Amino acid sequence: MADRSTFSPDEWNLLLEAVMAAGIAVSAADPSGLWGMLKEGIAGSQTLLDARSNAAATPLMAAIAGSFESADGRNAARARLQATLEGAKPAEISSRCVEAVRRAAELVDAKAPADAPAFKAWLLQMSTDVAEAAKEGGFLGFGGTPVSDAEKATVAQISAALGLT
Repeated sequence: MADRSTFSPDEWNLLLEAVMAAGIAVSAADPSGLWGMLKEGIAGSQTLLDARSNAAATPLMAAIAGSFESADGRNAARARLQATLEGAKPAEISSRCVEAVRRAAELVDAKAPADAPAFKAWLLQMSTDVAEAAKEGGFLGFGGTPVSDAEKATVAQISAALGLT
């Protein structure tokens, strides 16, 4: 099974970026206001933290989640994501994040093929959890839809980028 030593520092940072990008792609596809974005952020963080205690998580997933427990890991992921999104217009954020997820999936396919199915399923679960975290539309929590069409489309794009469709 793969762990941090399987990857170069730049490759590792790509994996960290992809974890963040999987959730941000969905949030950016259909921004749902401050409260909705908080719920979506919490959902993505919970999926990330679950990898530390989930029996189905691979050592690679646990190591990635563990990296987010340190300021250095969070800063590396944030810096890489900022570089990816630099100069992006709001409409481009989702597509750039999906591309980061695709690159990470290809990297894990190449360097850790035994871990690839679980890693990809984890990123897809993260994007799904973010999509389902807050209702879209409606007013003051009333009405709206659980997952907007834009979020569904973005989750489908992530699934395709991961090679899961």
